[in-house]
Amino acid sequence: MTKYIIVAGGVMSGVGKGVTTASIGKILQEHGYRATAIKIDPYLNYDAGTLRPTEHGEVWVTDDGGEIDQDLGTYERFLNADIPKKNNITTGQIYKTVIDKERQGEYLGQTVQFIPHIPDEIKKRIKEASNSYDFVLVEVGGTIGDYENIPFLFAMKSLERDIGKQNLSYVLVTYLPIPSHIEEMKTKPTQQAIRLLSESGIFPDFIICRAKKPLDVVRKQKIETYANIISDHVISEPDIETVYQIPLDLEKEKLGEKLLKEFGMKSKKQPYWGDWKKLVDNILNPAKTVKVAIVGKYIDIGDYNLADSYISINQSLLHAGASLNTGVEINWLDSKSFENNKKSLNELKNYDGIIVPGGFGASGVEGKISAINFARTSKIPYLGLCYGLQLAVIEFARNVCGLKDAHTTEINPKTSAPVIDVQPAQKEILEKSMFGGTMRLGAYAAVLKEKSQILKLYEETGRLKEDEKRISELQKDRSQAFRLGIIDKNKKIVLERHRHRYEVNPKYADLLEKNGIVFSGHYERLDRTKLMEYIELPKNGYFIGTQSHPEFKSRLGNPSPLFWGFVNACRK
Repeated sequence: MTKYIIVAGGVMSGVGKGVTTASIGKILQEHGYRATAIKIDPYLNYDAGTLRPTEHGEVWVTDDGGEIDQDLGTYERFLNADIPKKNNITTGQIYKTVIDKERQGEYLGQTVQFIPHIPDEIKKRIKEASNSYDFVLVEVGGTIGDYENIPFLFAMKSLERDIGKQNLSYVLVTYLPIPSHIEEMKTKPTQQAIRLLSESGIFPDFIICRAKKPLDVVRKQKIETYANIISDHVISEPDIETVYQIPLDLEKEKLGEKLLKEFGMKSKKQPYWGDWKKLVDNILNPAKTVKVAIVGKYIDIGDYNLADSYISINQSLLHAGASLNTGVEINWLDSKSFENNKKSLNELKNYDGIIVPGGFGASGVEGKISAINFARTSKIPYLGLCYGLQLAVIEFARNVCGLKDAHTTEINPKTSAPVIDVQPAQKEILEKSMFGGTMRLGAYAAVLKEKSQILKLYEETGRLKEDEKRISELQKDRSQAFRLGIIDKNKKIVLERHRHRYEVNPKYADLLEKNGIVFSGHYERLDRTKLMEYIELPKNGYFIGTQSHPEFKSRLGNPSPLFWGFVNACRK
């Protein structure tokens, strides 16, 4: 029977539930078990698709087209698995489903109430995502004490009653502050979190204590006494330099063995952490370091910078660097600063590589284009992601092809040279105000050009075989197969995730190619329309753009080919 581990957070948001949940999953994998993870988000949004990155961090995209909370990305990176969108549950989804069922008469005239209908729908969703797994980790978003997550805690307690306590365990991730004026680690906030959790009838089986420093014996005994659990189940998780160190630290306290013992189970195999330790050591002690500038616009909110807006790019650079034993020093640069002060572009001379990430809208666009021009003319390694490809095409069209008015119709609908545009089929949908139907969301296949840099990168990193297997899996699912387009098994095909609406205008492809751009990969729709997926400028060394978001497929020990190639070019 599937076992469930419920992870909740106490004291404050951002305590590290996501990486802790992912780390527990990784540990269980190393002990020989199949594990997956579910993220519960208590907000009323149906999904993360309409949330600004500065509001809730990066929007994660799944293979099956889900726009999801970024914690699913953390799970995928640790578990090296593709997790579907059904593994993200929001309050909005639950209430919409229940109301839709009521409108359709599926409750047969019953009075539809919070109890039992809301908890029942939550449990149903969790069980649907649990098929064939030995362990399912369920991370309950928010902080204990929030009104918003009470329905989900109630549902977890109900699930416990349904399947028996022997098949479910609770983990509380909490924070122990060390106020600067007394320099003493305080347990009182954790005690309050335990009390608040108990109001839902839940008592933690394990307490994982986040803090700046490791937990000492005195504090551990205090928590043990207050929570009424054995001290072996009070686990220290102090701040570390890289999140990938967390599974190693948790295993030092034998968390895997303790969890399995709680379920009356034993390890299926001896965990092997050698490769993981080597990669972590490469992150902590790299042989050399490169400096990379990420030129974006989702940088700040108030007085704070938000690296979470581009967390997958950050992690992809880290993964590539770990594989190449190279540290990557990342600086986020606000593209708007390059619009207001052109001299500030000289700052880019200090970097070994430049990335322009995805985004929407006009804000900061000309600054990004200026940065791309600087990278191209200075022959600094460049990687353009989604919007970063489109803006690279615009820059090239303006400054090499002589199309001074070149632009995207997203910004300038009246441009005389719409090198980036919405395709005719999409325009028809837009005219009906069905904006969601115009997005390319999820995994799409791309045919790669022979002898291209892109193909070489996918071959060198072993992704071609991996993607071939994944494409076969998706072809069996009719709801997903349409996204693959026309597949020619004799061609080299890769799979990457997308989240965009505008495309390179096919009308300008010949002119762009004539002037030096190589379109090194394309997606072929079922109506035979070819959409450009990759560009490269071979004479510039590493100048590459992709219409996809390869950062969503990068994992520690299995880096994205484009990021691996980019960091390798930066090293040189």
